[in-house]
Amino acid sequence: MLDMPRVREVFEASTDFTVGIEEEFAILDPASYSLAQRFDALFDAAQDDPVLAEAVAGELIRSEIEIRSGRGESFADAVAKQREARSRLFALAASQELLLGATGTHPWSPWQEQQIIDTEHYHRVESSLQYVAWRNNTFSVHVHVGVNGPERAVRVCDRLRAVMPELLAISANSPFLDGRHSGLHSARSQIFTKSFPRCGIPEAFGGWTGYADYIDFLVRTNSIVEFTQVWWSVRPHHSYGTVEMRICDAQASGDDSTALAGLITACVAQAAIDFDDGVHFNDPPGRVLEENFWRAIRYGLDGKLIDIARGEEFPAAAALERLLDWTAPARAELGIEPRLPEENGAQRQKHALAQGASMEEVYAAEVALTQRTYAAEEVTT
Repeated sequence: MLDMPRVREVFEASTDFTVGIEEEFAILDPASYSLAQRFDALFDAAQDDPVLAEAVAGELIRSEIEIRSGRGESFADAVAKQREARSRLFALAASQELLLGATGTHPWSPWQEQQIIDTEHYHRVESSLQYVAWRNNTFSVHVHVGVNGPERAVRVCDRLRAVMPELLAISANSPFLDGRHSGLHSARSQIFTKSFPRCGIPEAFGGWTGYADYIDFLVRTNSIVEFTQVWWSVRPHHSYGTVEMRICDAQASGDDSTALAGLITACVAQAAIDFDDGVHFNDPPGRVLEENFWRAIRYGLDGKLIDIARGEEFPAAAALERLLDWTAPARAELGIEPRLPEENGAQRQKHALAQGASMEEVYAAEVALTQRTYAAEEVTT
């Protein structure tokens, strides 16, 4: 949707703090744990299930599938819907003799062998991006949070720029790529976010006018034909009237994915509450945020991030506590209490590798965790 006056109306009609959760999964061969080009068969089978027919979608390649909660009137409502879709999808995959994985990258399956799904949108992506699209075999979790008011939505996105590296460090879950240990905690971010155009942490727009002018510029110069070609890691969603956070790696544990979605929801809500309360914040330059973004990609929670306001380093392991402190008012209002482990997915996999497990054994353990926790997860907030 590129009719910006109409998009403005969408945000004017939006309801605060509705929630939508989107999770991307690798489709795997159960014998080899390699990526399997089975999206079409799985998607077609899902059409016989009234819940999955609404919840399942494609995402670029034929070895990937996405489930969406749809609009939840609250975070708990969105989690309940996503839990139902998860359990049905995992049961369907099992009936098709397939496994589903949930790390940010697949450790070894060659990108050269993956096929783009047959949709107009993804054919357009492939045509315009070529190698950049072919190389992007990645998996993530996205969260939509309703924000009423176009000015407010853009300023919420501006406010969230500074916390995005912290969210990435917390969620980092892709140390392996191309059959080897990449040395990164989030290889997904390097091959997707650092490669796609109009991606990563956007500049601050200062308000609706600056944002709408930029989208109009992209259209006028034939840079985009649909707003989803703006792949920023946080963006106003033109169709839903939400702020969409897209910075995080997929989580191997369903519990961790749910908790991460809760933390993101709280961050968006707190940014909106701060806007309403007139809390001042500076818009850090992109060159400053890039330092933290790189540190999150490279070191995850094992390194240090920069407190931009103070110009001082702090342990990245403290990022979760810092975000919990900031979002305490929003979490109290929304009844969200995310429980994330001290060790994230990248750390867990790196530690297992250091203790002598092979990369194949490490990944198999992650897939087993995914099977246990997504197929029949209890609802927790």
